[in-house]
Amino acid sequence: MTALTAGRHTLSKAQRRTASRAGFGLLMTLFVLASMFPFYWIIITSLKTQSEVNQGTTSLLPSHITWSNYVTDLTKADFVRPLLNSAIVALSTTLLTVVIASLAGYALARTQMRGKTLILGFILVANFFPIIAMVGPLFIAYRRLGLLNSYPALVISCLIYTLPLATWLLASYFSQIPKSLEEAALVDGSGRLRTLRKVIMPVALPGVFTAAILSFMLTWNDFTFALSFMSTPSKFTAPLAIVNLGQSQYQTFYNLIDAAVVIISIPIALIVIFAQRRIVTGLTAGSFR
Repeated sequence: MTALTAGRHTLSKAQRRTASRAGFGLLMTLFVLASMFPFYWIIITSLKTQSEVNQGTTSLLPSHITWSNYVTDLTKADFVRPLLNSAIVALSTTLLTVVIASLAGYALARTQMRGKTLILGFILVANFFPIIAMVGPLFIAYRRLGLLNSYPALVISCLIYTLPLATWLLASYFSQIPKSLEEAALVDGSGRLRTLRKVIMPVALPGVFTAAILSFMLTWNDFTFALSFMSTPSKFTAPLAIVNLGQSQYQTFYNLIDAAVVIISIPIALIVIFAQRRIVTGLTAGSFR
C-alpha cells in the first residue's frame, strides 16, 4: 500500500512538473506572439496596395501582395540617401567608440585605484541618463561651434549612447584576461599601446565585436539627436527621413512608411541573426569578476 501511494505521489509530481512546463511554454509563446505582432502588422501593411489601405481593412493577410512600396521608397522617394547617411554616422560612431572604449576600458582594468567599482558603476549609470536632457546644452554648444546640421555633431552626440556601455563592457572583459600575457610582452620591450594592440585586442575580440555591434545598433536607431541637430533633408538619417516619407497635404501613405521601417530593420535583424552567439559570448564573458 505504501509503495502504491509513493508511486502515485511520484506520478502526481511528474504530472505537475509537466503541466508547469507546458504552462510556461504557452505563456512564453503568447508573449513572443504579442511582441512580434506589431512588426508583423508593419510587414503586411508594407505589402498592401494603397487602395487596400484606404479601405481600412483589418485582415491579417493582404489580399494582393505588392512590392511597389519598396520600389517607390528606394527610387522615387530616394530613401537610399538617408540609408547611406545612417551608415556613415553609425560606422563612424562605432569606430570611435571601439578605439576610445578600448583605451579607457584597458586603463580601468589594469590601473590600481580606489573606488574603481564606483567609477564603473557611474559609467554604466551615465548610459541611462535621459537623452532629451542633453539636447539643449549640446544644441547651444554646436551652434556656437558651427557644428549644427553636420555629421560630426551627430557622431559626437551618438557617443553618449555608445561610449559608456562599451567602456563598461570592455573594462569587465579586459579584467578577465591574465596579466601574464601583457607582462611577457612588456618584458620583451613592447610598450603599453603596442601590447594592447598586438596582444590584448586579439584575445578580447569577442568583447570588442560585442561592443561594436551594440554601438552600431544604438546609433543606427537614433532619432532624438538627428531630429534635434539636422535640418537639411539631404543629410537626414533613415529614422528621421521616415517623418517626411509618405506625407502629403491631405493623406498619409502608411504602406510607404511601413516599407521604410522594414528596410531600416533589415540590417539590425541580420546582425542579430548572424552575430547573436558572438553578442551573448561577449556579454557573458566579462560578467564575472
